Amino acid sequence: MPLPDYSKDFEKALETGRPPNIKKLFPNSKALIVSGKFIDRAMLAKTNCMTIAANGRNSFVIRGSLLAAQKANAAIIIEIARSEGGGSAYCPTSLWNIARQTDAYMNELGITVPVAIHADHFGIKAMTDVEPAKIEIPTLFDAGVTSIAIDASHLPDDQNLLANIELNPFVPKWAGLETEVGEIKGKLGLSTSEEALLLIRGLNAYNIFPDWIALNNGTTHGIEESDTGIDIELTAEIHKALSKYHISGAQHGTSGNSSERLINIAKKTKTTKANVATALQMISWGVKVNDYGNAILDQGKNFSKVKNLGVSEELWQEMLAYAEANNIKGGDFKKLNLPFENKLNAQPKAIQDRMIRGVEDFVYNMLINVFNADNTSDIVKEQILKTGSYDAGPKAGKIEKAEDWTKEKIIAKAAEMTTDKGPDGNFDD
Repeated sequence: MPLPDYSKDFEKALETGRPPNIKKLFPNSKALIVSGKFIDRAMLAKTNCMTIAANGRNSFVIRGSLLAAQKANAAIIIEIARSEGGGSAYCPTSLWNIARQTDAYMNELGITVPVAIHADHFGIKAMTDVEPAKIEIPTLFDAGVTSIAIDASHLPDDQNLLANIELNPFVPKWAGLETEVGEIKGKLGLSTSEEALLLIRGLNAYNIFPDWIALNNGTTHGIEESDTGIDIELTAEIHKALSKYHISGAQHGTSGNSSERLINIAKKTKTTKANVATALQMISWGVKVNDYGNAILDQGKNFSKVKNLGVSEELWQEMLAYAEANNIKGGDFKKLNLPFENKLNAQPKAIQDRMIRGVEDFVYNMLINVFNADNTSDIVKEQILKTGSYDAGPKAGKIEKAEDWTKEKIIAKAAEMTTDKGPDGNFDD
């Protein structure tokens, strides 16, 4: 591996662009960990592109994604969802160690591209979750998170908005911010412009300007092959309705969609962040995936492991036996990450290297040939130097009047909306 190019401009970006929490945690680091705001701005500046938000369910996914980003000269996001790495985690990567892992790997591997650390799907399932969240959210930033998704979309529209407003003071102004209407569903179970506007207009009235909004726009999560998937026209329609609020899209369930569809998402919508989770986990283990990033199932609905890829054949059989003994099937294979972490790390170096390489090859192809994210690393560095700060600032200005968005008026506005939210779903990953 060639020595990293720590140029004069890189050193300036490193000094200027790292947020205070990152500088405090890693004072001697050469890892350019930045706010998610800069990642979003770079994609917008290049146009017609988005970057990967790689769910680092295991260390091999994180390392492979970083190597791919370096090779593509692309700015990326490393993330973990609260369901994956929170208080009831099923992954060894947590909201409190993901920044430390990423910083260590970036220094170890000589990674010089900018990377944001994102706490994805910080779920608020009931209004009683808000008070504990006021304590927990600051601990995430203390641990090195530089971007967060406040996900109260499981709640009714008015409570979703009110929870976002109440929690915003606990998110640093410089940090990347994502909000969601992913679980609140309208006709046919998909998000609508009406509910997205209620959320974004209400936040705007309180001087809250999210960088991304996540929708339920046909999301899938990379297990069973499907030729359905993301509704590009609906996504573009909602983004257009939100245009004066200058908010980008965060696409969930990316690994359930074909390359052609993802290319069109980047071209035809304002999406700049594409979450990929299940595909990367499966690839690191050596499970066969198709162009959709979906794990391929055999006739018995079992995963197909490719010989000489991913984990050793012996360990794979042990993982399958554990899954069978614990009635773990399909998408719940994600629950193997935690109990097998040490055994995965105890494999021979050659096995570990091929696990990392599988992820690297997949992510590199996505960044270059699908997401159009190559060379966005340079854009982030230029923007940091131009801004002279770790804070990219808001993209939008205040349009709405606070007096039109009191608690009572928010409840009244939500009551006038369509109440058919469609079937239940789970978009935590």
